[in-house]
Amino acid sequence: MGHPVPEIPWAQLAADRLADAGYRRGGARQAVIDLLGRQPCALSAFEIEDRLRDGSRRVARASVYRVLDELEKLKLVQRIEVGQGITRYEAHHPDGHHHHHHLVCDGCGDVTPFEDDELERAIHRVADRVAFDVTEHEIVLHGTCGDCTDG
Repeated sequence: MGHPVPEIPWAQLAADRLADAGYRRGGARQAVIDLLGRQPCALSAFEIEDRLRDGSRRVARASVYRVLDELEKLKLVQRIEVGQGITRYEAHHPDGHHHHHHLVCDGCGDVTPFEDDELERAIHRVADRVAFDVTEHEIVLHGTCGDCTDG
């Protein structure tokens, strides 16, 4: 019986993959990676820039977009189109851990992650029925959150 393999933190995996792909290690790149590695859900480029400005490292917007593009090319971040021209990014864990979907409030723009085992089973049933190998998927449900409905 084998020993469990310890999970490599996403930030370390991302930094290693970028280095292996020939990207130099840099402060801005590492700041974006570290921030994304700590997030439970997706952030927009503007939110990333704001959070880094509020922290110990200011990173220019162009650098944030450049790093996100690099991470996306290496399939280390997942791009989530939440509507109204807004794109969010979140760490993509190649092992499938931390997989979730998103509820997007069209009133306030709030994004809430959710998991649903039955939804995952339904996706696999559809794929089996049409003989399609689903390698990844993202569900974004739009509606109105409780605060906006009550407000």
